[in-house]
Amino acid sequence: MPVQLNECPVEVVISSLSGRWKIPIYRYLYKNDQPVRYSALQRHLPSISKKVLTEQLRELEHDGIIERKSYPEPRPRVEYALTSAGRSMIEFLDQISEWGQKHMYLQKKLYKSDQIF
Repeated sequence: MPVQLNECPVEVVISSLSGRWKIPIYRYLYKNDQPVRYSALQRHLPSISKKVLTEQLRELEHDGIIERKSYPEPRPRVEYALTSAGRSMIEFLDQISEWGQKHMYLQKKLYKSDQIF
């Protein structure tokens, strides 16, 4: 069956951020206001395999969230940085975070009220 393009903007956003490691990668790149080397990402996310890190970075690059710059040196170096589109997502992610905090608070409050002492 042929793959359809997402026509729903929400699906596009969710697709761009889905993946166990995309948000931690995004957050690390955002906090480091300068390009980050692949090895620094590996050190920051020690639980991620090289294969998965590479896949997640490729998907973020494909979606226009990050840019990859390769330096042809005797010891090749690759750096990653957020694109302007990637940087513009921070306000949106902050709003999601606020909603999540409120939702978690309400869930916790509901859970406590359901307990019988």
